[in-house]
Amino acid sequence: MATTQTYSYAAPSALVDGRLGLSTSGGTALGGPVAAPRFFSGIVTEAASAAAALLGVADVALARYHQPRPGWTRDPVVTCSGDRLRFESFSACGGVYARLDVLGAALDGEVFDRGTTNVDVNGPLREALARVGARDPIHLGVGAEELTVTTLDGAVVEKKVPLPERWLRGFAEVQVIAAGMDLRGELSGMNTVRFLRSLPKRATADLWVTQVGRDLKVSDRPGAVYLAGAGRLATLMPLLRFAKSLKVYGPADTGQVAASAWELELPGMRYTLALSPQRWRGFSGEGAVLADLATDEAEGDADLVGMLLNFEPEVEIGLLADRSGLPPTRVRAALTQLGTAGRVGYDLSEAAHFHRELPYDREHVRQLNPRLSSAKALVEAGAVQIDGDSARVVTESGVREVRLDSGSCTCPWWWDHRGSRGPCKHVLAARIVARASVEVAG
Repeated sequence: MATTQTYSYAAPSALVDGRLGLSTSGGTALGGPVAAPRFFSGIVTEAASAAAALLGVADVALARYHQPRPGWTRDPVVTCSGDRLRFESFSACGGVYARLDVLGAALDGEVFDRGTTNVDVNGPLREALARVGARDPIHLGVGAEELTVTTLDGAVVEKKVPLPERWLRGFAEVQVIAAGMDLRGELSGMNTVRFLRSLPKRATADLWVTQVGRDLKVSDRPGAVYLAGAGRLATLMPLLRFAKSLKVYGPADTGQVAASAWELELPGMRYTLALSPQRWRGFSGEGAVLADLATDEAEGDADLVGMLLNFEPEVEIGLLADRSGLPPTRVRAALTQLGTAGRVGYDLSEAAHFHRELPYDREHVRQLNPRLSSAKALVEAGAVQIDGDSARVVTESGVREVRLDSGSCTCPWWWDHRGSRGPCKHVLAARIVARASVEVAG
């Protein structure tokens, strides 16, 4: 299932005489929806690395790493948080997430507003960015008005592209999965270059990475971080000449086949790739968001917490808890709910959420988690019977036995995945009923 999003631009983005004008489509600013928001105008002090990294984000949006073939693409999302610009994209296959954080140290200009929009990255702009050299200055403008120097007729450029559910679900899953990652390895200087260049170029190469002293070592045996499809790191390679360090993130429980994240520190900016646990599977089916979404309070809490977000570069859970009057656990669940609508992301380097907006409405978001919908249907049908730490769930296919503490189930889906892709619908249903029973008893 997909919806169609129309991107309307006053003119194509362009790079002419050192002026990089990124044309914006409709988006959301502090004051609400804006037809063509204007966020920033100024100098990028690290022009060559910024141009190369922006190309990397655009390349991910064009790529389909699993079974490559021509297909649709989307324009990158840009969020202005006041002290930085964040550019984000997802691969067409849904298995690679890219983000470029251009930090204040690389920006010298004026912020007009904070918010999120899509930016046009077209073929001619890509060619111009590829030619930017180390001594070439770039004046960056994020907003339609910056294009007046290159536009004569003011014609509207429209792109109509399908936005599949897995794209938004991927954004939601990435922020939850990333929040559970820890720093597992780090390299600096030339060690970063040597390590990344030593990796197999094949997109099908799967391996393990472990920190040994000051180096990272690869193996075909379980280690700290699982790298599924080494070739999916391809957009890091053109950035190696600017790289100051590499950080590798993985789950707290090492030795597991799981998602990983790879962060290059560049002068004044960071470029991050997050890879799904298996190269043939996108992030959309990981199920990491379901436990939080299954709580009765999540949607109402999300409305309250959402009103407190102001495109901050860092969303502080403790501060939101104080302002909302909610305990931190419910604030985290609310952020997960907001994540399903594309309203929050997660920055591994700063171990904090950040606020952004994506073009999906609430009614569409409710359709994005069929497992949760099925669980609620089982609850409404009275199919769940709780017995201490266990539950029996009656379905058309038979009775499923659930262990509430471990989240195990006797259904075929659980036996196939063993919890690696979140809880099954029977576990979700049982936990919803068990939680309601505790609240009634209390």
